[in-house]
Amino acid sequence: MANLGTQENPLLVAIVGSGPSGFYAAEALIKSDINVKVDVLERLPSPYGLVRSGVAPDHQKLKQVIALYQKTAESPDFNLIANVNVGTDISIEELCQSHHAVIITSGAETDRKLGVPGEDLNGSYTATEFVGWYNGHPDYRNREFDLSHDVAVIIGQGNVAADVSRILSKTVDELKHTDIAQHALDVLAESKIKEIHVIGRRGPAQAKFTPKELREFGELADCNSVVRAEDLILNPESETELQEKSNIASKKIYDQFCEFSKREIDIGKSKNCFFQFLMGPKELIGSTKLEKIILEKNQLSGEAFKQSARGTEETIELEAGILFRSIGYRGVPIANIPFNDSWGTIPNEKGRITDNNGSNIPQLYTAGWIKRGPSGIIGTNRACSVETVECLLEDIAKLDSETNKAGAKAIYTILDRKNIRHICYDDWKKIDKKEIERGKLKGKPREKYTYIDEMLSELK
Repeated sequence: MANLGTQENPLLVAIVGSGPSGFYAAEALIKSDINVKVDVLERLPSPYGLVRSGVAPDHQKLKQVIALYQKTAESPDFNLIANVNVGTDISIEELCQSHHAVIITSGAETDRKLGVPGEDLNGSYTATEFVGWYNGHPDYRNREFDLSHDVAVIIGQGNVAADVSRILSKTVDELKHTDIAQHALDVLAESKIKEIHVIGRRGPAQAKFTPKELREFGELADCNSVVRAEDLILNPESETELQEKSNIASKKIYDQFCEFSKREIDIGKSKNCFFQFLMGPKELIGSTKLEKIILEKNQLSGEAFKQSARGTEETIELEAGILFRSIGYRGVPIANIPFNDSWGTIPNEKGRITDNNGSNIPQLYTAGWIKRGPSGIIGTNRACSVETVECLLEDIAKLDSETNKAGAKAIYTILDRKNIRHICYDDWKKIDKKEIERGKLKGKPREKYTYIDEMLSELK
């Protein structure tokens, strides 16, 4: 049999997940010097992962990266197999039998827990649930969020926390021409929330917003952005951090907080968004649903850039009817794939999946958040995926080039035998076109289908 990666014997790679890291891995493979066929498997009928269901609806420019993914998808060496759940509909073992290599790019699909009493009360939610709900993700379509309370609390000070806070702070007029799901817009239109508290465990110098995300809070039509000047007093270690030239983003964020602190409260605005620091939830209290939060004040300890927040045992009470936690994300285990439960990632060495002894497992690779944890922006995944693909190509001589692999044909045989409906990229384009047409009727970029059956019905 001809060498692997030739026209006579192309390298067959299955990629699990069609988010940014999956598409960047496919792009790197297709642009390589070898002959390759890439099959991308996706659980939903819709591709693009968090670019579709995670990026905030009022950040349409960030979604323009989809044009690059579309270019990759149009390659004759690319094949999308969507509406297929790897681990239940088809196993990793079956993919290893049909392909020379498998790259897992399934992302970080669940949130880290607070680990405090009362966390599971009605009214306490994950940011993922809320983001998925307002972005029309089918998994969260039927979630119900009671926004009839005066006070909402967001635990966390990263960009997802910023998205949740900003969506709660905006008016319907600010959102109605985005691709926000209609069911979410209808609920937000009836919101009675007057206060949004965005709470961080550490100080203003350690907040993980991007400067642009934070700056947007100063431009809201009907919401003041509030920071107390006394909360911006820094310890010497934090001052050292902000003086470091490489830490310019944190300095910009701190300066923006300072600018907010000098603003007069506009009493004509109906909402206030408070940014608060050095606090963490100690307990959520309520009989059947959330009524108040016990917050413990923190202090920082450690040297610059290694400071951690430690509780002081001094507490305050905050009445609130709804809380969203946004303190980090973790991957979900896949059957028969090693998993580091502490980190919520797949153990690997530069993308090569390793077993419990640290040895590389042949054929298996990983990229994206499930590889390195939830860090960086969309584009960060490109270098991560390229690193994995480079390792895979270095290993090509070690892969099984003798066994006749059937690739996508084998996958279709398995799925058809189980009566599992699967769709291709051309099918997705029909759904995509219809969503855009629906959106035009409302002056929106698109009106997403929020049920899987709705998407599939467009293909009949």
